[in-house]
Amino acid sequence: MSIDVGARLRFVRARHGLSQRTLAKRAGVTNSAISLIEANRVNPSVGALKRILDGVPIGMAEFFALEPEPERKAFFAAEELTEIGRRAAKGAISYRQVGDSLFGRNLQILKERYEPGADTGRVPLSHEGEEGGIVLSGRLEVTVDAERRILGPGDAYSFDSRRPHRFRCVGPHPCEVVSACTPPSF
Repeated sequence: MSIDVGARLRFVRARHGLSQRTLAKRAGVTNSAISLIEANRVNPSVGALKRILDGVPIGMAEFFALEPEPERKAFFAAEELTEIGRRAAKGAISYRQVGDSLFGRNLQILKERYEPGADTGRVPLSHEGEEGGIVLSGRLEVTVDAERRILGPGDAYSFDSRRPHRFRCVGPHPCEVVSACTPPSF
C-alpha cells in the first residue's frame, strides 16, 4: 500500500489555511523542504514529518487516518448528481447532491424532488446550520416554527435550520427544488 504523503500534507496544510512559508516557519524547516515533500520529491523521516505536523498542529495518527479528497470538480452533468436517500414518510422524495463527497466542504447543494403528497414527516426537522432553496416547479408547503407558506415556481425560502421545519408537496404535480445548506448536515 502506497501513501501519498505529499498530497496528504498539502491537503492538511490547505485545510488549516496555512501557506508553505507559514508552516515551514512554525515547524522550523525551510520552505523548500515543505515544497519538496508536497511534490513527492523527498520523503521525510518520521521525526521530520512529526515536527512539520506539530506546526499544523495535527497528530501522526490523525494525519494518516485522513483521506484527502481528490481535486474538486467544478461542473456536474445531471446524471452525475449523487442520490443520497429517498424518504418515504408519505410519498417519495429524492435528494440528489452536487458532488459525491462532502469531506472538507462547507456547503451542500441538493436538487430535491417531491412526488405529490410527499412529506418529510409529522415530526419537524431541526439541525445545525442554515438552509435555503428555490422552487423550480410544482407547489411546496414549507413550515418553519408555526409559520406556513405554500411556495410555487420562483418562490424561495431561507432560515436557520435549528428552527423546526417541514416540507410537503401539495397539488397534483411533483415539486422540484434546488436547495443549499451550510454546514452540510443532511
